[in-house]
Order: sequence, then C-alpha cells, then structure tokens
Amino acid sequence: MNHNHANYQARLDFVQGLLHNRLNLEVSGFGNADIAPVQYDPESPFKYNNFVYRVTLSLPIPAGRVTNSKALQPGCVEIPEGTKELIVRLTNPATEGMTMASRVENEVAIISLASAALGDFQPHVVPRVYGWGSAAGQSADEPAQGWILQELMPGHPLVDSFDNMQLGQKKKIYTQMAALLRGLQSYKLPGTNGLRERLDKFVAEGVPVQFRELSSEEDRVVTHADFNASNLLFDPATDRITGLIDYDFATILHPSYEFLRSFSGAGGQFRGWYVDEESDEAALRNAKLHGFPSPLPTTKAEDGAVKWEDAKAWEDALREVGVKRPQTIRGIDKVADVDTVLQAILPWRVTNSDVLKMQTHETIVKCRDDNEEHLDKLLSRLGF
Repeated sequence: MNHNHANYQARLDFVQGLLHNRLNLEVSGFGNADIAPVQYDPESPFKYNNFVYRVTLSLPIPAGRVTNSKALQPGCVEIPEGTKELIVRLTNPATEGMTMASRVENEVAIISLASAALGDFQPHVVPRVYGWGSAAGQSADEPAQGWILQELMPGHPLVDSFDNMQLGQKKKIYTQMAALLRGLQSYKLPGTNGLRERLDKFVAEGVPVQFRELSSEEDRVVTHADFNASNLLFDPATDRITGLIDYDFATILHPSYEFLRSFSGAGGQFRGWYVDEESDEAALRNAKLHGFPSPLPTTKAEDGAVKWEDAKAWEDALREVGVKRPQTIRGIDKVADVDTVLQAILPWRVTNSDVLKMQTHETIVKCRDDNEEHLDKLLSRLGF
C-alpha cells in the first residue's frame, strides 16, 4: 500500500471524532459530517506534508458553538454563525524535514502574523483558524496527531488554470501577487525590545564565559533530574525510603544539573539570580552558596514561602554524607544563571499545550511579559 494511503480510514475517523469533540455534533441534530479529501492522490510517490479534508456539516453552525464548549486558543477566532463548510488539516508524521514538536504552533503563529500583515486586503485572503492540536500532544484527549481546523476559502486552485491564461490575465494575477508579497514584507513584526540581538550575543560570547568558572566541568554522574518527593516511596511504619522511581528525565551529566532540576518542595532546588535581591529566595540562594545564617530567618506563614528549617536540614544532610552540593561546586551560580535565561526564553507556562488550555489569553500575555522583563534584567546583570 502507498505510504500516503496507509491509515486512510483512521484519519477519516480521527476527523469525525475531532468534529464531534470540538463542535458537539452529536447534539442539535448534526449527525455525522461529510468529509472529503482535498487534492488527494492515493498513488502519489511523494509524502504529503498534510492531509487536507473539506468538511460539510448537515446543519450550519449556531452562534457560540466553540466558545461555549472550550475557551478560544491562541491564534483562533470563533466559528461564524451560519458556517456549514470547514477545512481540517492533519499533519503527516512521516513528513521529512519538519519539527513535529512545534510545527502546528509555528503554522498558527505565522497565520496570525500573515492575517495582520494582509488585513487591508478585501475580501480577506488568509484563512481564519478555529482550533488546533499540537503534533506533539501527549494527553489522552489530544493525541500526537497534529491538526488545524480552519476556514474554507473560496475559489479554485490557480495552478489548474494559470498555464493556459492569456498574458493579460497573468498580469492581473502578478499584480495581486506582488501586492500580497509587499504586504508581507512591509509588515512591522512585533518588537523584541532588542532582546533577540542581546540573546544572540550572549550565546556567542557570554555562555562560554559562564561555564569557565564551573569547577570539574568534565565530571559526569548519574543524574535522576526529577529527584523529588513525588518519585520517592517510603514505609510509614519505619520512615524508610523503599523506592526511587521514574527515570524518564534521567541522564549522565555534571553533578550541578541535579540541583537545577530536582529537590523542589523543600527548598533544595538551586536557582539562578533573582531580580528581587532582597527576597527570601535570593537569600536562600546565597545561603546555599556561602552557608546558612545563624539564627535562621523566620519562615513566613504563606504559600510558597521559604521553609528555612527544612532547607537547613537538607543542607546538613548533604554535608554529613559528603555529596557534591552547590556550596562545593564552584561556578554553579553561573550555570544556574544560564539555565534561568533558558527558562525565561521558553517559560513552561506559555509553551506547554496542556497548561495553555487552562489559562486565559490575558494570563498568557502577562506571563510572557513577566518573563521578558526578567530576561531583560538578567541579561543586563550578565553584561549583555
């Protein structure tokens, strides 16, 4: 069987299930939608980048069908009332040269930019996006099949007619194509406040300098990288640990890496520089590097507050058994700063598809802005 035609029925079933899940087609008398592949040749020798389907609903979409069931995702608009035809694009996981982890997100982001860049063209020429699912999805309700639900645009494929057009017709087409290209080229992209240029310089010049101070940089150890209470089992009768489990993120790396990724919850994780140098978090970082003060600061009665006695007890346990820890790993503070830069570039709250679905657009934008501010200050502190 041709590689493109493999799983043909499974894809149709996926689209049908997607429509039922996304649009609640089983209510209001919708029934099953008619799904037809677009420009599909089951014998094509080339792998399709996407499988495209034209969806015809038995009834037009009523008002608020999407927003009543799910919050709009970034880059999406509500399906207009009265819509009866849609397009569904499924990513082909066999496509070569594509980064599956972000290909759908990249396409939706560029569609948003192109829509803004070509917003003066009437009628609009960029298809509106109504919903999407990541090609890297891992949850049960969002499988790893990437998809985009979008507007069906009017018209016929130009490629089918262009070669047979008279020159006068082609000139009209060329004029419009040139205008579209000019719109894309002249669009002012969202500003980065110069952060991108500073980051490029930091990667080229700053990162090597930060790692120069790392002591024993060639050391390698078994690193669990998620060494936390959630991955430890114990016997309540004896308080004995009975299991260290879940090696999903485990690797062989420098001993500093364990402290950047593990020991959360008890003040044991080592983090990079804090913007608020008067905060308890900054004071704890300093204590891990240079020793805990005596007497210990008072633990505040609030969620997320530094538990000073717990943190000191953990530090004492590390010292007593002689393990490598932040105070004995010279240069770990610089490594942690680099790690903090990376975390600020791609903050988990605005890159994880599951988390994004649980947040409002305003919350996502605020998180992005807060991370940008932190990144700006951190780069300034590092001299970039």
